[in-house]
Amino acid sequence: MKQVGIHEAKTHLSRLVEGAARGEAFIIARSGRPMVKVVPFDAPDELAQRRIGFLAGVIEVPDDFDSMGAADIVDSFEGSR
Repeated sequence: MKQVGIHEAKTHLSRLVEGAARGEAFIIARSGRPMVKVVPFDAPDELAQRRIGFLAGVIEVPDDFDSMGAADIVDSFEGSR
């Protein structure tokens, strides 16, 4: 992502905004430190991009999920009895 200084952003604001509207997001920095990110108005929110739960209804988690393989795990640590 392109990073510009505050002075350059003020000087070329129209050009930068046109680019951002076309999807070319950029960062405005002060003394090399990023301050703000300029993105298109219709860009999806970062929270909307989260994928938690994207397999809901597609897979099933067994009722004994928390204890699956417990005997094998104990055997790995304690050895065969």
